[in-house]
Amino acid sequence: MGTKADFTVTESKKEVVAAVLPLQEHWLPLSNLDLLLPPVDVGVFFCYKEQEAFGDRISFGSMVSVLKKAMAQALASYYAFAGEIVPNTVGEPELVCNNRGVDFVEAYADVELQNLDLHNPDESIEGKLVPQKKHGVLSVQATELRCGGLVVACTFDHRIADAYSANMFLVSWAEMARSKSISVVPYFRRSLLNPRRPGCIDASLDHMYTPISSLPPPKDHHQTTDNLISRIYYITSEQLNDLQALACSNGYKRTKLESFSAFLWKKVALLAAKDNFKITKMGIVVDGRVRLGEGDKDKASLMSSYFGNVLSIPFGGQRVNELIEKPLSWVANQVHDFLDQAVTKEHFLGLIDWVEAHRPEPALAKIYCNGSDDGPAFVVSSGQRFPVSKVDFGWGCPIFGSYHFPWEGDAGYVMPMPSLAREGDWVVYMHLFKRQLELIETEASHVFRPLTSDYLDSLAPIY
Repeated sequence: MGTKADFTVTESKKEVVAAVLPLQEHWLPLSNLDLLLPPVDVGVFFCYKEQEAFGDRISFGSMVSVLKKAMAQALASYYAFAGEIVPNTVGEPELVCNNRGVDFVEAYADVELQNLDLHNPDESIEGKLVPQKKHGVLSVQATELRCGGLVVACTFDHRIADAYSANMFLVSWAEMARSKSISVVPYFRRSLLNPRRPGCIDASLDHMYTPISSLPPPKDHHQTTDNLISRIYYITSEQLNDLQALACSNGYKRTKLESFSAFLWKKVALLAAKDNFKITKMGIVVDGRVRLGEGDKDKASLMSSYFGNVLSIPFGGQRVNELIEKPLSWVANQVHDFLDQAVTKEHFLGLIDWVEAHRPEPALAKIYCNGSDDGPAFVVSSGQRFPVSKVDFGWGCPIFGSYHFPWEGDAGYVMPMPSLAREGDWVVYMHLFKRQLELIETEASHVFRPLTSDYLDSLAPIY
């Protein structure tokens, strides 16, 4: 199948969808972990083939009507997505839950689903199918394709929700559309993440996080022609198993995420060596919900439905020559070691205390802010809980779904997600420098394979 990146998208209607029930206006403070996030937006999109009901094609208008009605119902529980962010008296962001609503755009794209160049989302998705959020916390776009297919996309403010929270909403929205009860009711009580009195802060947190006033000088992008771009690949289960086997040694078991991350780190180091950098850094996003609930059954239950950010980003820095020369098992051990410090209850409690000690000055994970002399850095975010198969609004599962996060920082971003096409395969969204991706496609084409509609069609007969 061919691809077509040059197509037009025409907006046909735009309205605001608010919660179906009247909500009492109230303020919802951001937690200390929310305050670690800069004002960046995250996109997510789902592609659906044309569907029929009783022999007739389901019209775009009918599908949009279902989406809007279900969203109005879901927002009654997920009211944070219908609010607005405003600064408080000390300049920190807070959420006013005023049922301002969600901007909902209807559009038409002059392209067929099979011709969407999903491998190059900067061309096919960015600015076309994923909406730009201009107001509020969440924006949605439903786009009819020429073939009768549909793309449903959302953009949300990362300060209000992490991927775990967004996933809960997406599943609940789909359940409402199928006239089902919400399986997970979100929990918003910020007291779950209150700092301790007195706080207890480990020195390692000063290595991982920094007040914004202490950031190093930014890199001069005018001195390079390289730039961050997005690509989507798939990795077969066989390749993941092979990487994991190579990453395990001396009786130590490494996860697929650790093994994959170690492999990618080695490839990034190859280009870093050519550019004469001595050190390169990698971070991995860790969700703290399970950790914070340890030892407390009631708190564990509440944390499992907690809506907000519960993330930490431990990272490691290694010498480029060692990453290149050492075996994959050695690199995987380095990944495991820096992850190990952040997968504990005490780490997340300490991080909450660390933010409290620095408020109201905003802070940021150091991995996201490379200085002018630093080597390349990137972050891997585990998206294995991405519920693609559950985002069924009543016309079948999507044939494809992915997060889309082309943020403007100096560090790269990588999100592995489960593939719907073939059990055990991964879909990997990668936002790295162009030269890094070119080298990866040259050095590791057997692992990172361009995501094409041929892959989805040939391996997904259930659709």
